[in-house]
Order: sequence, then structure tokens, then C-alpha cells
Amino acid sequence: MKFCSHCGNHVTRKIPVGDAFIRFVCEQCGMIHYQNPKIVVGCIPEWKNDILLCKRAIEPRLGLWTIPAGFMENHETLEAAAARETFEEAMAVVDITSLFGVFSIPSVSQVYIMFRGTMRTNDYGAGEESLEVGLFPVEAIPWDNLAFHVMHEGLSRYCQDKKDGRFQVHRSMIDR
Repeated sequence: MKFCSHCGNHVTRKIPVGDAFIRFVCEQCGMIHYQNPKIVVGCIPEWKNDILLCKRAIEPRLGLWTIPAGFMENHETLEAAAARETFEEAMAVVDITSLFGVFSIPSVSQVYIMFRGTMRTNDYGAGEESLEVGLFPVEAIPWDNLAFHVMHEGLSRYCQDKKDGRFQVHRSMIDR
């Protein structure tokens, strides 16, 4: 950041009075520009005993598999974001059934929130951000072709919960 979005003057990096972190501060108008983690919301869409995965049509990690997920929008609930991303990426309509996990990824300043969702029908297709979409039984998840470490972590925990016959809410810090 070079310029203040409030008044247009140059900003400097410093620790504001009463703060503990270096921020972009406008010396002219006094505006402090906070930078906070991004919230990524995803859904594990379930249809009977399968889950719906999307092959990414965009970078990063083009051509690798993921659950439908993306950045939360302003004025949106977590559940609405998860359902929207599922529809945008997989053209599937889901009912969000439960919170599945909260994963902190400090290396990229993201908080990843995963839900479980039940597909209303088995209708789905590739949205603009997906090359293809498919239903997978847990034993056929393409582990070597998952897009992100958080996918591996979340789906590993999902498979273990499914095997144990009970789902819980997970939380973890992913350092990659």
C-alpha cells in the first residue's frame, strides 16, 4: 500500500499509538489501514455415501481437486457463503447441515471454515471455476491430486469421522 484510500496521501508503516502491530498509517489524515485475515468458506457436499469434489479451472493449483470453497463476501453469513460457493463451482444446491471444521492458515493470513452440506438432488456440473465435478466415495478421493493442504487435512478428518460413525467439529492450525 502506498496511498491512503481515505485522502490519497502517502502512507507510512509504523506502530500506531496503543497498538502492537505495524500498520499502514496516513500521516495527513491519521487513518490507520488495518489488514486482516481473509475468511475462506467451503462445503463438503454429500450425496448418499459420496462427496462432491471440483477440479480447479483457475490458479492457484489449476487442475487439482478441492471441495467447493472461496472467499466470503460482505453482508453474507458463513452458511450462505458455503452454499453459494457450492452452487457457483459445482452447480449443486445444498442444505448446510453442520459446521465441520475451522482451520487457521497463518502463513497466508486465511481462516478456512468448512461445513457439511446435503445435496438436494444429484444434479451438478462444472461452474466457471471448475474443469470438472464428480461424486466420490471416500475410498476414491484423489489424495495425490488435492489442491491444498487444508483439503487434505479436512478430508482426512472427514473420512475418519465417517469411519467412526460420528462427526465432530474440528479445529487445527495448518503451517503450509
